[in-house]
Amino acid sequence: MDMEIEQEGNYKPKKLKNFKSIKSLLVLINCIFISVGQISGVLLVRIYYLHGGKRKWLQAFLLTAGFPILILPISISYARKRKEKNATNNNRVLLVAPKLTIASAILGILLGVCSYLYTFGMSYLPVSISSLLSSTSLAFTAIFAYFMVKHKFTDYSVNAVVLMMLGSVILGLHMNSDRPIGESNRRYTLGFVMTLVGAALHGFVNAGVEYSHVKAGVVVTFDIVMQMQFLISMFSTLFCMVAMIFNKDFQAISREAEEFGLGQNKYYMILALSTIALQMMMIGNLGVIFCSSALLSGIVNALLVPIQQIFAVIFLPESFNSEKWMALAMCLWGFASYFYGEYKDSLKKVAENKHPTPPDQV
Repeated sequence: MDMEIEQEGNYKPKKLKNFKSIKSLLVLINCIFISVGQISGVLLVRIYYLHGGKRKWLQAFLLTAGFPILILPISISYARKRKEKNATNNNRVLLVAPKLTIASAILGILLGVCSYLYTFGMSYLPVSISSLLSSTSLAFTAIFAYFMVKHKFTDYSVNAVVLMMLGSVILGLHMNSDRPIGESNRRYTLGFVMTLVGAALHGFVNAGVEYSHVKAGVVVTFDIVMQMQFLISMFSTLFCMVAMIFNKDFQAISREAEEFGLGQNKYYMILALSTIALQMMMIGNLGVIFCSSALLSGIVNALLVPIQQIFAVIFLPESFNSEKWMALAMCLWGFASYFYGEYKDSLKKVAENKHPTPPDQV
């Protein structure tokens, strides 16, 4: 009998350890998706605009248009669960609660607006500028996460928010020094503002995704992650599709392809590749939020900024002036400050778990 109890006691820590290992693996895979999707996707979108592309709602639509690919892992997971002998009698295909479905619809529409703001900015701004502005979503995520999911501010997180916002101010004060040839001051300024507003909305959406599953009180599983990703992307795609219909983008695609600077075949190839890349970025971003937190997603996005800068200078006709270097240094300094703060906080939590404070004795 004692042996059975001991085996049962050893089983639970082992099961918990396996769960944490799987969760860490999912976070790693999603981080890879973010990296590949964000770097290649942003470059492809900028190439589209540089060679004659003008459809902003089309690019916003492509950000999540690849969502049907998620049907495959959802179907496989559902089929596997149905075959399990110990499965429950509830065999509904949709496992997402009504509250999460409503939240997904709202977040999907907000994501569609956010996608449009980003693509609007990328149509007028160099990648080196738009990526630095987009990285401020970490600061906005931290602010919204504080109010929505009660993530506490520390000296390090406040330092990170201030530094990243100062970097944006520096870029704003010297924006005319890197304006693309032939681009009007009004459009360049509007692209700058729209990208910054998009970063703020992105921070709100990130915190909103985490808030939705925390408020619903559900256990985060692979099925929930996949289905929430599917619903958010689907509603975002439908929202952008309606905007494209009103803007008559579908009728203009064939004409735009004929006039594209790199040729018609490369036009469709760029659209297809950007769809795949941007969907990878979306899957990775939402996956990291569900498997970890919205703040980690913002950290990964901020960390990719210098890599985006390098690729933009290599593959696109862009330069890197002193103002950009200063803004990049502030971005990296803010990232390092935030990461160090999170690292110290995790060490503190580990120490508290090993040596819990005894309750006060009466």
